[in-house]
Amino acid sequence: MSLVVVGTVAFDAIETPFGKTDKILGGAATFIGLAASKLNVKTKIVSVIGGDFPQEHLDLLNDNGIETSGIKIIPDGKTFFWAGRYHNDMNTRDTLVTELNVLADFDPVLPESYKDCSYLMLGNLTPQIQKRVIQQCAVRPKLIVMDTMNFWMNTAWDDLMEVISMVDVLTINDEEARQLSGEYSLARAAKKIIAMGPKFLVIKKGEHGALLFNKDNVFFAPALPLEEVFDPTGAGDTFAGGFIGYLAKTDDISFSNMKRAIIYGSAMASFTVEQFGTERLQTVDNADLNNRLRLFTDMVRFDITLG
Repeated sequence: MSLVVVGTVAFDAIETPFGKTDKILGGAATFIGLAASKLNVKTKIVSVIGGDFPQEHLDLLNDNGIETSGIKIIPDGKTFFWAGRYHNDMNTRDTLVTELNVLADFDPVLPESYKDCSYLMLGNLTPQIQKRVIQQCAVRPKLIVMDTMNFWMNTAWDDLMEVISMVDVLTINDEEARQLSGEYSLARAAKKIIAMGPKFLVIKKGEHGALLFNKDNVFFAPALPLEEVFDPTGAGDTFAGGFIGYLAKTDDISFSNMKRAIIYGSAMASFTVEQFGTERLQTVDNADLNNRLRLFTDMVRFDITLG
């Protein structure tokens, strides 16, 4: 099944307690696409880059089976750039630089071969852009997954509400779920958010795992305890890529299969944090993934005798 990913392909510069980088490959669509490609899903990216974007990065995406004809190149423009510094707890960070560059005028146009995708992943962009992408699909995809953030809740509420009503799955973190719903309890927050339109809600809790909700059910998956978290950048997007990638691979969007997809997403994200940027994700193979999935299975499996 084909998967179209719309989001940023970018440069990041990262500083953590373990070191720092100059400009390296980043962007939500990059992490999502690489994670999905590890599941042998035919993935197509829609994004925009400047003339400063190295051909070797595009080659990397192509070598991983990702189609990049939907990435628009602005020869005299500069690629979106973000720089950040993580604190010692690796859960908080300071944004040092945000340069929108060519992203400021990004108005994605889906190539004809992208318009009949079965699965659509909308990365964290303006709600207006997310809506225009959905409207360009020739036939509604089997599943539309959307990521968003609190910035759009503060600045584009009405547009955000409209596009949320158009998607099947919304992925946000716990803080965003509370802001979107006005509820502190995540169970109550989920009920309010699902009433806004999406059939499923994924609440990401970072090192504390993820929650999956629909109208009648809830599922919790822990994150894998790691001895070292080297760089959390892109972990949430990698999770999303593993999640929708598994659903596309199996072509099954039932709640029971989404539970498995949550585990695949968590496993993928656990690789990303082990090195800077996409370095570790680039080298993940099927044996690595299977070993990581076994760790998850062993961690949550138990027998119990009821009295």
